[in-house]
Amino acid sequence: MLTRPRTAAAVGLAVLAVIGAAPTALADGPGGGVECDVFICEVEADAPGQAGSSTGGQAGSEPQGGSESGTSSNPWTCVYEPLSPQPPAESLDWEGHTPGDGAVYQQTCHYLDSPHSVVRNQWLADPPPAAASVDPAVLAQRAVDSMKLAGPDIASPRATGKYLVGMPMWMWVNQSATTYGPNTASASAGGVTVTATAKVSKIVWTMGDGTAVTCHGPGTPYTAASGKSDSPTCGHTYSRASADQPGGRYPVTATSTWTINWQITTGGGGQAGQLTENRQTQTQIPLAELQVLN
Repeated sequence: MLTRPRTAAAVGLAVLAVIGAAPTALADGPGGGVECDVFICEVEADAPGQAGSSTGGQAGSEPQGGSESGTSSNPWTCVYEPLSPQPPAESLDWEGHTPGDGAVYQQTCHYLDSPHSVVRNQWLADPPPAAASVDPAVLAQRAVDSMKLAGPDIASPRATGKYLVGMPMWMWVNQSATTYGPNTASASAGGVTVTATAKVSKIVWTMGDGTAVTCHGPGTPYTAASGKSDSPTCGHTYSRASADQPGGRYPVTATSTWTINWQITTGGGGQAGQLTENRQTQTQIPLAELQVLN
């Protein structure tokens, strides 16, 4: 745990700590001055009577110092738990106050979606706000981010393939948790856990010749027994060669739409919702004219 330094001046400490006890309340922004990079946060722990300690009675106060852009947006999510037992009366955690005048809390703060946290003791004049302010949609997005969803894993058409004008092209993708789904992950904060499940609902293929094909499924792999028939699920037939295209190839883009259903699995309420995200994969394929020999 990071506690206030027992010196007469404010000291900046670079901290990465792990959450310990379960939180009882939630607010935004660690008290005291804070300057953060995405991975490292510097917490200016103030000695009694120094600037910054006056924010101790306001859970969720804005980090001091601001951002380079001058905006007041706060990327922090903090939880507070009262220390039990409370520190002795001589502890500097009281910031010059006496036991019974407010209370000392363990403050645990996350910066954006970082898996790390900043942990310190903080005196508050009043209890922090209720934990009900946890936004399950934010936790759902955090769960989705942890899935590392990717674009389609294109099996056909292939850049190394040989394709002919007027011949049916079968399109299909390989299926995995990160490229097609289903993919399930959870995220927690403030006693609330949200579980999300993501699966590709459609793939839109832009073929490079001005056409687009929407496929509601992974497509059907081609077999020799299918001959010159069209794909039953996902296919396209080119009407002209790719000789006039850059590099003599058609640029093909497959864009998958991930449909993500989420629900609260711990923390009550039974709230649920849905998110949508897109991912792309690109390839380039050659199209040649069929040569007939007399």
